[in-house]
Amino acid sequence: MFQLGKTIISEDILEKEFVCNLSACKGACCVDGDAGAPLSEAETKIMEEIYPKVKPFLRKEGIAAIEAQGTWVKGTDGDLETPLIDEKDCAYVIFDGKTALCGIEQAYNQGIVDWKKPVSCHLYPIRVKDFTEFAAVNYDKWDICDDACSLGKELEVPVYKFVKEALVRRFGEDWYMELEKVAEELKKS
Repeated sequence: MFQLGKTIISEDILEKEFVCNLSACKGACCVDGDAGAPLSEAETKIMEEIYPKVKPFLRKEGIAAIEAQGTWVKGTDGDLETPLIDEKDCAYVIFDGKTALCGIEQAYNQGIVDWKKPVSCHLYPIRVKDFTEFAAVNYDKWDICDDACSLGKELEVPVYKFVKEALVRRFGEDWYMELEKVAEELKKS
């Protein structure tokens, strides 16, 4: 672990390799697990605002879940998150054949909304836990991502480079440039 500004970072994000391999996992992270995608309070407001524009991209099951539960929910641990369909799929998940995709991201890709998706989804496999004085930035190892780890190793792409856009979105360009410096120093040693 090391500190960068007001973040405490696991060295795993510099040392482990990762590249999503949708052809292998079929987007399992959007349909497996025991909770929805983590959201910030600001993101819950965005979810409420964009829902009417995103709704046409969603499956009827997702729309039903959102209209019954809301555009976001409080999880069993009190954290804010996306609602689920029958406590399994994210309510915003859509399918291209057997591959799970994000309905919000599809609306973004088509220029309908200007918000890509929840930052927690964009950051995955990095998870950020905010505390009063700092944020913990950790690598989340999940066996459904074994193919992504293999592809990352094959392509030699460390986690932090794979999620660069999301890290910049969450912490800013200056923070990311400092992270790259730390990574270069670690590589030399």
